[in-house]
Amino acid sequence: MTERTCLVVVLAAGEGTRMRSRLPKVLHRIAGESLLAHVLRAVTSAGPTRVAVIVGPGHAEVEGEARRIAPMVESFVQSERRGTAHAVLCARKAFSGGDDVLVVFGDTPLVRAVTLTRLHAALTGAAVAVLGFRPQDPAGYGRLIVQGGELVAIREDKDADERERAVTLCNGGLMALRGDVALHILDAIEDKNAKNEFYLTDAVAIARRMGLRAVALEAEEDEVRGINTRAQLAEAEAVLQQRLRAEALDKGVTMTAPETVFLCADTVLGRDIVIEPFVVFGPGVVVEDEAVIHSFSHLEGAYVGPGASVGPYARLRPGTRLGAGAKIGNFVETKAAVIGSGAKANHLTYLGDATVGEGANVGAGTITCNYDGVSKHTTEIGKGAFIGSNSALVAPVKIGEGAYVGSGSVITRDVPADALAVERSAQVVKEGWAARFRALKGVLKKTNSPS
Repeated sequence: MTERTCLVVVLAAGEGTRMRSRLPKVLHRIAGESLLAHVLRAVTSAGPTRVAVIVGPGHAEVEGEARRIAPMVESFVQSERRGTAHAVLCARKAFSGGDDVLVVFGDTPLVRAVTLTRLHAALTGAAVAVLGFRPQDPAGYGRLIVQGGELVAIREDKDADERERAVTLCNGGLMALRGDVALHILDAIEDKNAKNEFYLTDAVAIARRMGLRAVALEAEEDEVRGINTRAQLAEAEAVLQQRLRAEALDKGVTMTAPETVFLCADTVLGRDIVIEPFVVFGPGVVVEDEAVIHSFSHLEGAYVGPGASVGPYARLRPGTRLGAGAKIGNFVETKAAVIGSGAKANHLTYLGDATVGEGANVGAGTITCNYDGVSKHTTEIGKGAFIGSNSALVAPVKIGEGAYVGSGSVITRDVPADALAVERSAQVVKEGWAARFRALKGVLKKTNSPS
């Protein structure tokens, strides 16, 4: 953030009652990541000295998610809901006399690291810094009252007079407090209000009474967008998707209909990639340069090598790795499958727990039978092998390099390199059978028809 040391306190104790969910609010997801994960990634990117997360009682999963993203995080439980200032002071043991304190919210996933850096840097000339925004309709929001370049008050909408309601700069909630006075200010906040709660917004008035300077900074409305309902969750998803698409386009990705492509926060895309309409990227996807992702494909936990082609209507599940120039075509599903360079499975195929060697061809309708009802088993298809259409490869099984499997075969034993394997019953042809059958059916139909 700045050269000043900083403790970031992330308030993440909300139950998410208005979400109508058993899941703690901050664990709901947008772009494949929890709200809390988005906030913590912004926080850690801004480079704080330490991070404390305030969780609700019994929310071990929130603590676990926080540690997944930021292993150094300290967690504290807010056992009683007594307001935002009370929540911050639940982390009192993490405070030190030298660290500035930055308060952020676990349900504002769109905040950017650069904004947190700006907020912290404002403490160079102030004891308190508050992040504001200008909504299209400020009604209902607390107003930031600025006079002579200083923040003199945060006035709640219901308490504001007509002149103050005309102010368009509203309170975004995020706040920074200078380390040498942070505890003094927080301890001075009282619960003398209708709800008997300790409000962080009172910090401005208290700092002013102490003769200390407070300032306001401005950010985009989206950055302080809090999530309290499923509708707001969807709105935040839409905003983040727009950001991710714009970043991808700027980095050299072609999307013919960007608004139909859904990305994850961790999606990695190379240059000169083409993504056709209606493609969904789940978590953990890497796509290298010059690959093409055709329409209506779904990728998750997959690596797509340079120049590879996926889809249309393909599904790449976790553990899939496509080599350079590999082709996965329409209605092909892969899972824990390594597809070698130049290999192809162009249509109507399932490849699970499998390796496919370079240049191999897997015909339409082929499946790897990888599950026996108890355990998963692997299939190995060698370099340059050819698997005929409508074949079933019953794992564990190995198809050697350059081997052929005849169409319609059920392969249960290993096939040596350069061998032909055919497993199907001999074709039987009965001359005239079809004509006799139709004649018989015609007689039966007349006999059984009502008179």
